[in-house]
This record gives sequence, structure tokens and C-alpha cells, in this order.
Amino acid sequence: MMDGLKQLDEEALQDLYAWIDKIPLSRPKRNITRDFSDGVMTAEVVKHFFPKLVELHNYTPAHSTQQKLSNWSTLNRKVFSKLNFHIPEETMKKIVVSTAGCIEPVLCSLREKIEEKQAGKQLDGTQDLEYYSTTNGPPRSDNHPIVIEAIHTNPATVKKKGNVSSAAALGPNVDPAVRLLLEEKEQAILALQETVEQVQGELRLLFSL
Repeated sequence: MMDGLKQLDEEALQDLYAWIDKIPLSRPKRNITRDFSDGVMTAEVVKHFFPKLVELHNYTPAHSTQQKLSNWSTLNRKVFSKLNFHIPEETMKKIVVSTAGCIEPVLCSLREKIEEKQAGKQLDGTQDLEYYSTTNGPPRSDNHPIVIEAIHTNPATVKKKGNVSSAAALGPNVDPAVRLLLEEKEQAILALQETVEQVQGELRLLFSL
């Protein structure tokens, strides 16, 4: 096992192999390192659980390193990104040349992401597999759960709370889609605030007559 790769113990490996064996794949499973090197069977694994997420015609069974890398890059871009999952290029290069011990931790983490999505959990940002790369240095640990408090928009109770928006307070590492959603909610709240103030002003005018 090379430095920088996650070590899976024998029990974890056997559990992973049993999980793979339950999934119908287009080719016999003989040697997991070679079988999964071109990315096609990995695409089939994801499609088994999320049929609409994978278009198998995008992945060509390959012997050439270039085509294998192309398959994995497509998986990263079109499939793994929707699971908040990412494989570094260095790790992909190890996988496509059938380096022993590289594919198992990747499949193990992919399995976790699949199970998270199946359970409907809120995924906590893109998982970079820097932990599994062969570069030196400690694994990155900059992924943190995002906790967003519910925003109550009852016009009768909406109050202005200063000029700092919730979106701005989230920090730079927040998913742009989450930030955009918060900004849209804040705009809606501001519009409600203006409506409430306008109605209150009209009511005060009526009561003063």
C-alpha cells in the first residue's frame, strides 16, 4: 500500500467486495483493480442506484490510458459532482494503470456517498479525495457541515436585524447554490418588510382620521 492512500483492513475490504458482488455489472468481476480501471463499471455501480444520474453511452470500455482517464474525468464532472464527490487527477492516474490498493478506498468512499444520498442526508459540500492522493502532506479537512437556521417570514413578526446578510455571514467556502438561495430568501424578506411597513403606515393614517 502506497503512502497517502487510505488503509482498509481485511474486514472492510471483504464488506466492500460483498457490496460490489450484489450489483449486476456488464462484465465478470475477476480482479477489482483491473476491472474498475477504465471507470465503466464504476459508472454502472452508480447507475444501479441512481439510473437517471448516469448515461452509460458516455463511458467506453478501454485499454488505453487516455480513454480511461477520459471516462474518469467524465464521471467526476457529470456524476460524482452530483454526489458531492471528487477524485483528484493524481488518484485517477493511479487507478487507470491498475495500481494495487487505489480503487478500493475510492469505491468505499463512493459507497458512503451513495448511501448518504439514498438516506436523504444533507451532504456537506464536495468531498475531495485528497486523503487518497499520493502527494505528501496532511489530508485536507476544510469541509464542514453547513447549518442554516430556519427563516420565519410571517409578515407580522418580520424585523430588520441590521445590514449584514445571512449569505455574507456564511463565509467563502459555502456552496454557491446555497448562497444564491439565501440571497433570494433575503430579497423576499426585504420585500415583505416593505409591504408590512406600508400597510402599517396606511393603518396608522386610517386610525388618525
